[in-house]
Amino acid sequence: MQNKVLLKNHSTYFFTFDLNQAKIIPMNRKFIYLLATILVASCGIAKKKTTYATNTERKITVSAKNNQNINNPLSPAEKTIANSESPRYKITIADEIINSALQFSGTRYKPGGTTNKGMDCSGLMYVVFSNHDISLPRTSYSMAEKGKEIRLREVTKGDLVFFKTSRRSKNINHVGLVVAIDGDEIKFIHSSTSRGVIVSSLKEGYWNSAFVKANRIL
Repeated sequence: MQNKVLLKNHSTYFFTFDLNQAKIIPMNRKFIYLLATILVASCGIAKKKTTYATNTERKITVSAKNNQNINNPLSPAEKTIANSESPRYKITIADEIINSALQFSGTRYKPGGTTNKGMDCSGLMYVVFSNHDISLPRTSYSMAEKGKEIRLREVTKGDLVFFKTSRRSKNINHVGLVVAIDGDEIKFIHSSTSRGVIVSSLKEGYWNSAFVKANRIL
């Protein structure tokens, strides 16, 4: 039995489809031209491509500001300025004074010193405030008489904190500049006799017991 299917339209046969050999035998040129036109048109319709997420970790690269090289990290003062670059952030005189003080970080202690070759606690305050046209006395004892005394809970950046560190004297003999408030922790920069210019915390036992008062100069 010949395995063929004859397709017809009314009384006219257009083509024969051989099921065994899967070949289309053309019977009418007009029909074939119409069929070919439909097939060509259908090739322009592309299926929507579906993509699937992978578990590959996305990497984000951020370029350094001001062409800063990784081998030349930002100084503490530069970090403070860089982290504060925001449309809503306004740099105050207190911020500028703090940044000036941080530039002396690591400077060795030197009695009476006022340069990056060495300085004492009052020398540090005297220099950084003078750089912003604010005049202070040269000694911590005299500085403690300037400004307005404030409560510890009112302390903010730019205020001065005073200490008594000598057992032989009842007078104030040390001063620091408040650089940050972290919750209930007050951090200040000063020049210590043993470590030079550093940032310390009022939560440290030694400085907590030696603390006398805080003054607002700005």
